[in-house]
This record gives sequence, C-alpha cells and structure tokens, in this order.
Amino acid sequence: MRDIIVYQGEPGAYSHLACSQFYPEYEARACQSFAKAFEAVRSGTASLAMIPVENTVAGRVSDIYHLLPGGGLSIVGERYLPIHHQLLGVKGAVLSDIKTARSHHMALAQVRKFLTQHDIDPFADVDTAGAARKVAELGDKTVAAVASKLSAESYGLDILAPDIQDADHNTTRFIVLSATADMPDVQTPSVSSFVFKVRSVPSALYKALGGFASNGLNLTKLESYMVGGSFKAAQFYADVEGHFESSAMKNALEELAFFSESITHLGTYPMDEIRHAKA
Repeated sequence: MRDIIVYQGEPGAYSHLACSQFYPEYEARACQSFAKAFEAVRSGTASLAMIPVENTVAGRVSDIYHLLPGGGLSIVGERYLPIHHQLLGVKGAVLSDIKTARSHHMALAQVRKFLTQHDIDPFADVDTAGAARKVAELGDKTVAAVASKLSAESYGLDILAPDIQDADHNTTRFIVLSATADMPDVQTPSVSSFVFKVRSVPSALYKALGGFASNGLNLTKLESYMVGGSFKAAQFYADVEGHFESSAMKNALEELAFFSESITHLGTYPMDEIRHAKA
C-alpha cells in the first residue's frame, strides 16, 4: 500500500499536478480545504500535504500563514512548479465561442491580459479543477475553464488555447508538510521557516532582524499579519536560507528572541534546486 499525500482542491488541480510530479511514488488524494489537508496529516490518514504558499504573479496564499503556526505540522520540503494555464472547453468548442472563463481567482489574475484581449469575462470559482469539472458538466460551448492539462485529461475537455499565462515566469511555490519534523543534515543547503511576534517597543523589528545581517544569513521572505483581532500587534512569518542548528542561525535567533515575545519554528528543509541554482 502506497503512502498518501494530500492536497487542497479537486483532481486535476495544480496542487494535484505538483504531487504527481514531485512525489510520484505517493497516492495523491484531494481535500476540500487547506484545514482538512492539515487534519489528514495530523490524524495519520496521510503522510504528507502539498500546500501552495505563493505565486510569482498573484502573490501569497494568505490562508496558509494563519494555519501554519497552530497547525501542528512541520515543513519538510519546498517545491517550485512552473504554471502553464490552458483555456479548456467542451468538445466542439473553439476559442471564438468563449464568452466566460471560470477558474480560481488567482488563476484568473494570471491570465488577465489574455482574457481582455479575447473579450472573455472572468468568473471566479472555488478552484481551477473544480471549474474544469463544472464546464464539462454544463456542456456550454460559450463557457471555458482556465486550468491545467491534467484537468483537461481528467474531465474530457479540449485545450482551446495553450499556455495563456500572462508571464513566462509564472511559478507557484509549494511547501510539503509532515506530522514529523525531519531536518536535513546541518551541512545540507537548507531553508528555515518560523513565525515570531516582536515586543511592543520602538524599533523592535529593526533590532530583531539585525542578527541575520550580522551573521550573513539571507532573509528571503518576511510577511506580517494581524493576530487575535488586534491592530496593535503583528505576527511575522520568515524564510531564511540557513539551517536552524547552524551557529550563524543560533546567533541570529538569540538576538531575535531578545526583541520578541515568541518564536515558533515551522521547519528546516532542503533548499529546492531552483532556489539553490539562484543562490
């Protein structure tokens, strides 16, 4: 029996494609929500979860940053998937027939120029694969979906226009979650992710982050978001290129802790080949 990796969405979603491409030895299973994907791993129903966190065109997937701190899971990997959107229609439809395109709002944002050029109205749906399924069910030649080639295969749709994404660099970064922290060897090129809440004192964030610069660590992501319904305090999510157990990281975290109320380590994992190649 194969191990299971879960993803949010329906069969044919880009997360499904990422599971199939990067973990072909696992059985990929769909979950209705990110929360249910987290729960599947926490409960032991699945070994891993493939979760999108950001896209080079549409930005971050905001829900994830609220789920991660209390999710009870560890980040054990990162994967970068180039996104190639297809315009999918029912059998017999052609591009000139299409009046409406259904898809996830982030996917629609990534093909805005194409839709405008062809006078196609966007219609936001729950996800890309779900939109493809609905187009197949509708059987309307004027309605298309913006989704993956895998969705076309899954729901028997034709590709009316291939690779319609506005930007060639369109790429989604996924994190891989596990119930067990599995850090690589300290010598392995790694990324460490954590959340922290700074103390409410002047220049706290500036002073808290100084240790990363003085220890030669590359802080590649810093996101802030409100927690607890307060406008006075923000929690920060950070990605740093470096191993959590390295001397440089320990020194930086010691300085961070001095100016922070709390620090939660979310995982240390091997640097993806794409990131490593650019490092």
